[in-house]
Amino acid sequence: MKQSCCSASRSGTGQASTIPAYGDAVATSDARSTDEAVSKMILLPGGSFLMGNEDSDANPYDGEGPVRNVQVDAFYIDPDAVTNAEFQAFVLATGYVTEAVKFGWSYVFHLFLSEQTAAKATQAPARTPWWRAVEGADWAHPEGPDSGIADRMDHPVVHVSWNDAVAYCKWAGKRLPTEAEWEFAARGGLVQKKYAWGDELKPDGEHRCNIWQGKFPFKNHASDGYSGTAPVNAYKPNGFGLYQMSGNVWEWCADWFSRDDHVHGKRDNPIGPSKGQERVMRGGSYLCHRSYCNRYRVAARSKNTPDSSTGNMGFRCVKSASGNR
Repeated sequence: MKQSCCSASRSGTGQASTIPAYGDAVATSDARSTDEAVSKMILLPGGSFLMGNEDSDANPYDGEGPVRNVQVDAFYIDPDAVTNAEFQAFVLATGYVTEAVKFGWSYVFHLFLSEQTAAKATQAPARTPWWRAVEGADWAHPEGPDSGIADRMDHPVVHVSWNDAVAYCKWAGKRLPTEAEWEFAARGGLVQKKYAWGDELKPDGEHRCNIWQGKFPFKNHASDGYSGTAPVNAYKPNGFGLYQMSGNVWEWCADWFSRDDHVHGKRDNPIGPSKGQERVMRGGSYLCHRSYCNRYRVAARSKNTPDSSTGNMGFRCVKSASGNR
C-alpha cells in the first residue's frame, strides 16, 4: 500500500492497467450526451489563465509550478460535487458495483468509527495512522456497515474510485474534468489567488470551506460547522457559481499525475501524460489542515491510484461545449 497524508491508496491490485484511457472515456460520454445532461450545469467560456503556484505555500513535491499560461476551451461543469442522491440513482438504474464493494473494504478516518467497527478495523500503514481499513465501508455505508446515508443525501458521495467516477460520468453523458479545466473553474475568474474566493482563508472571519479546525488528527473543533462531509452547497460559491472547489472532498480529475508534465506538457487544452500510475486529485478535503496538508488552495495537487477509495474522495463532472473532446 502506498499512502499520503491526505488519503490512503490501494496498489498492486492489478487494476491500473485495465482502466479506460482518458480519450476513450471522453468519446463515450460525448456520444451518450443529452440536453438533460447539461440542464443544471454551468457553461464556462474557457480562455487563457495563469495555472500553478510558486509562492511559499507551494509543495515542491507536488509540482504546483511553474506558473504558466494555459488555454482551455469552453466547457460545462456541475456546480457542485456528485451527491449521494445522484450516485444512488446511478446505482439503482444500472446495478453498478463500486470497487470498494468489490474489494470488500475502504478507508475510514479513525474518529468516525463506532466502537464496534473500530474493534474490527485494520490500521493503515504507519505514515497515516488516522486511516482504518474497514470491511463493509462503501459509498452507502461511509463509516462501515453500521452507518448509512439517509440523512446525507445532499452530501458528496465518497468511497468512489477514479474508475467508479468514470463509470458514473459515462452514464450521465459527462466526463471528469482535466486538471487544467478544474483549476480554471476553481479560480472563478480570479487571477493567481490562493483560494477560490481570494487570498484570505476566512474573509471577515467567515468560513468559506470545510477543512480541519483544531489539532490534526485528534481533535476537530468543527468551527466551520462540520467534522465530516458537508452538504455540497453549504458555503458561498465562487465567482463562476461553483460550490466547494476547496475542502469537503477531494475531486478526481481525468489526468494521470505528473510533475514534469507541468513544465514540458502542452499549454493548449492539456490532458496530462498518456500513461502513469496515479490519477490527479484536486481541492483538498474536510481532513486538510495547514499543519500537514495545506492542499485546499486552488493550485494544490495530490494523487492516488485509480482503484483507491476513502471517506474523503469524491468528484464532479464536466462536459465539452464544442463536442471536440
